[in-house]
Amino acid sequence: MDKAKVAQAAPIAVEVDAGKSYFWCSCGLSGNQPFCDGSHKDTDFTPVKFDAGEGGTKYFCACKQTANQPLCDGAHKGLD
Repeated sequence: MDKAKVAQAAPIAVEVDAGKSYFWCSCGLSGNQPFCDGSHKDTDFTPVKFDAGEGGTKYFCACKQTANQPLCDGAHKGLD
């Protein structure tokens, strides 16, 4: 798998807790989007750690094409 699987073509809004760490799925295979569930095990992908400095709503990328991992940068707007 060269490119990550598009889990969905829109970001996923998540209420994060200040000081908590989250592990974003970079492969697109997780059944627990946008977070890792270990489905990348047989791929070259690894989860991306996100440390929430402050709590609030964050928009995690679900198309997996963002240049701002793990957060959405609008890359889903250019998908076919």
